[in-house]
Amino acid sequence: MVYMSELLIVGCGGLGRMVGEVALATGKWSGVRFLDDAVRGEAVVGKCVDYTELTGKYPEAVAAFGENRLRLAWAEKLLAAGYRVPSVVHPTAIVSPSAQLGEGCLVLQGAIVNTAAVLGRACLVNAGALVDHDAVLANGAHANLHATVKGWARLEECRHTEAAEVVAPERRAIPGVEAESPLEEALYAFKLGEKASSVKPFGAGHINDTYAVYMAAQGGDELRYVIQRINTGVFKDPRAVMENIFGVTEYLRRKILARGGDADRETLNYIKTKTGDNYFEDAVGSAWRCYNYIPDSVCIESVTDPMDFYHSAKSFGGFLRALEDYPAGTLHETIEKFHDTRKRLADFDKALERDVKNRARTCREEIAFVQRRRADCAVLMDLLDAGKLPLRVTHNDTKLNNILFDAHTGEALCVIDLDTIMPGLALNDYGDSIRFGASTAAEDEPDVSKVHFDLYLFELYTRGYLEAAGAALTDTEKEYLPWGAKLMTLECGIRFLTDYLQGDTYFKVSRARQNLERCRTQFKLVADMENVWDEMASIVKKYS
Repeated sequence: MVYMSELLIVGCGGLGRMVGEVALATGKWSGVRFLDDAVRGEAVVGKCVDYTELTGKYPEAVAAFGENRLRLAWAEKLLAAGYRVPSVVHPTAIVSPSAQLGEGCLVLQGAIVNTAAVLGRACLVNAGALVDHDAVLANGAHANLHATVKGWARLEECRHTEAAEVVAPERRAIPGVEAESPLEEALYAFKLGEKASSVKPFGAGHINDTYAVYMAAQGGDELRYVIQRINTGVFKDPRAVMENIFGVTEYLRRKILARGGDADRETLNYIKTKTGDNYFEDAVGSAWRCYNYIPDSVCIESVTDPMDFYHSAKSFGGFLRALEDYPAGTLHETIEKFHDTRKRLADFDKALERDVKNRARTCREEIAFVQRRRADCAVLMDLLDAGKLPLRVTHNDTKLNNILFDAHTGEALCVIDLDTIMPGLALNDYGDSIRFGASTAAEDEPDVSKVHFDLYLFELYTRGYLEAAGAALTDTEKEYLPWGAKLMTLECGIRFLTDYLQGDTYFKVSRARQNLERCRTQFKLVADMENVWDEMASIVKKYS
């Protein structure tokens, strides 16, 4: 036999008596008792102030006052006193399983709380009211008799509607978002503006403007989405960028699901606009995209634990192998000849010839470094042209901080920052990781004496990469892995130097000569690699 307790209701007015009948109709409680300062009767067991003395006798209690702030205040008092404060829902009401109800909500006869609606603490949804999909009722809000709170609309804390009132979604002040700004337009285009509780700058990327979007939840605001303004100065065809991204991520999602993996954590999941487009273009022509934030994940900016680097190698190697059968030729080349080192050399030559900022005189040693290695710049691209290296789906920005790691296990989750998904060489992806991760200093370290190529980290990454991707690589690709490391580092140094000569127009800078400092770190790594070239080749052979 199951023994049910009685429900204690604070307030025995009209609403309180209705809530008592609703509670009995649910069959969850054996009876109801009331606290009230004015009403007397058999079911009234004391005054409201007596609530502190009754926790042992009545484990569950709710507040049933029609005045919203009073109802909310009493719900919080009951919680603080140690009561369980349940929601009371009439059997004829319909509450979606995806809806969220806070403590002490009252949902009366014939009411509907639809898909993904969120009710805060002590909300009242009166008889016949409709709280439609994705609507939000903040703490203490009241949807009155036969009122409609439309999809994505919001009732602020303790607000009530009139009977039969229709509440439509409206532009509202979102903390962190300027009214009538492109960011606000983008949030509403992706159906986030109606529910976003706040928006904050997010991440440390050099190229795009990125924001974290927080949404209301029972336990407090949660980071749910990431929204980005694509830098169309860099990515001149956002349509092509997003077609690449949607094609690859949806392909990966299908593969992850097929092997029983967690597709919500092992790949990014991008969101279409309310009109079904891959991205949103605002009134000034900027392009915006949005994807789900992966909770309990972290980005690592530099190698502090060598195993992080090893896990990143397995992640990027696994990324390459997972896309082994994806038709690389169907992808758009969103930045023409992005990792064609011959082109980067030609761009450098033009920037040096023009010297628009009169900076060549400040970097003569770096210019000479490039000139001595002109022939190296063609090695990999010549092999591609000769058909000795295959064209693959490549990430083209394989830095350690473009992987999300599980915050609890430390395992690599998924590859992020997919702007540069394009046809390319596997050696470039491998090489860019080595360039970034096998260094003893930050990419923009001003003191070049602190910069060294770490052969141990090189070996660790190579082992992990070949463990994950080895079966997908040709013998020639494996043989030229050291060249991938050297040329990607050299190429990146050339790009930093070119941007410095042009006046810092591509990479974001926070101080004078930062791009020159970035260039110097890369060239120091190249020189270090050249000094241990035979050792690098031996390591690759060891794990091949």
